[in-house]
Amino acid sequence: MDPVALITGIRLFNKGEFFEAHEVLEDVWRAAPESEKRFLQGLIQVAVALHHHSQGNLVGAQSVLARAARNLAAYPDDHAGLNIAKLLCELSEWQRYLNNGSEPPPLLKVRNSGTQI
Repeated sequence: MDPVALITGIRLFNKGEFFEAHEVLEDVWRAAPESEKRFLQGLIQVAVALHHHSQGNLVGAQSVLARAARNLAAYPDDHAGLNIAKLLCELSEWQRYLNNGSEPPPLLKVRNSGTQI
């Protein structure tokens, strides 16, 4: 897995550039070993879901976010140097928002060792 490209994709994600993050992370996914593909797919799906949300496609966001949570839950709490446990917790808040129509939570951030990248 290309760590430089992964960090680039995560930085784009954390800046709210979800479509661009998706593009970069897809390139990382293509070249990644099989054992990392589901993890990267989960990150890509989070970016796609938030892009859908930004475009007003709440049904698409809800569907893709649920798949992202399932994919990421298959990995340890701290995987590839990222705080997956925190991300999954934030994903749960977003899923509640999308399912119940409450106020949207803050935008998701991918964190490294408890801090934003």
